[in-house]
Amino acid sequence: MKKNILVTGGAGYMGSHTVKVLEEEGYGVSVYDNLICGHRESVKTPLTVGDLLEKEKVEEVFKKGKFDGVIHFAAYALAGESMETPYKYFENNIMGGLNLLEAMRKNNVKYIVFSSTCAIYGYPENLPVGEEEEKNPVSVYGESKLVFEKVLSWYDAIYNIKNVSLRYFNAAGASLDGSIGEDHDPETHIIPVAIEAALGKRDGFTIFGDDYDTPDGTNVRDYIHVLDLASAHTKAIDYLFENKKSDYFNLGVGKGYSNRQVIEMIKKIAKKDFRVEIGKRREGDPDAIYADNQKAKKVLKWTPEYSDLETIIKSAWKWHSKNPEGF
Repeated sequence: MKKNILVTGGAGYMGSHTVKVLEEEGYGVSVYDNLICGHRESVKTPLTVGDLLEKEKVEEVFKKGKFDGVIHFAAYALAGESMETPYKYFENNIMGGLNLLEAMRKNNVKYIVFSSTCAIYGYPENLPVGEEEEKNPVSVYGESKLVFEKVLSWYDAIYNIKNVSLRYFNAAGASLDGSIGEDHDPETHIIPVAIEAALGKRDGFTIFGDDYDTPDGTNVRDYIHVLDLASAHTKAIDYLFENKKSDYFNLGVGKGYSNRQVIEMIKKIAKKDFRVEIGKRREGDPDAIYADNQKAKKVLKWTPEYSDLETIIKSAWKWHSKNPEGF
């Protein structure tokens, strides 16, 4: 008998790709999303439009659905914005999550996979970044995710609600068939912004600083294909059902690509040149950050399949060139 999963934020970038993979794995899937960041067109599964801050509506969804587990994406996720509107981030990312946990508790749903972030580590001292690296967020966004990880540990201790927190690095790419992809407003991620420059939707692209302690002077980041992240979420919920044990994992490729490498690959794939200028450093950007993914490989039996830079860029280019205005 197939298990039923509620995916909060399932109409968003990460959520919609995970919904697709869950369905391919034979799960029954329902989506709960307020569509502030998500897109109705990105999901074909049953969708309830609602906000996690609407406590009664959340509980109503659980009463109607018979869920075996939850995958929780619904959160605001812009570090810069979180420093301008901290209340918005603390309220949504923590209170919304608490309402979800209370609905789970009241309806005896014992398993949750949480979409966390490497932002909980702040500026890590050690590379690659392991799960036991010191947690020192430098944004309200990172702090809100870390606080909710702690909330989950208390709900495990008190109510036996088992959880897996997945701390991922830079999600990138799109479905290989070009059916769903990344559509944010505003867009802040390097790959879609640079692709917009290649499509002529922007005048050019700005690299923020070229004097970092990296091989070519630009920031190095760990980019992981959205399909590999989606696969990790399905493996995490499987792990909870089989082992009934809470845990946490870093999700990344284990190496990084520089901003210059990303730009050059986009120009190669798109077969288009565009203006690139060097701007001032952004405050708080570390030289390099990439994950130690050995724990996820060993425990979850998870291995990134699509996270080479060329595959990431090809899939992103396919989506954006087919959908220049998004969904």
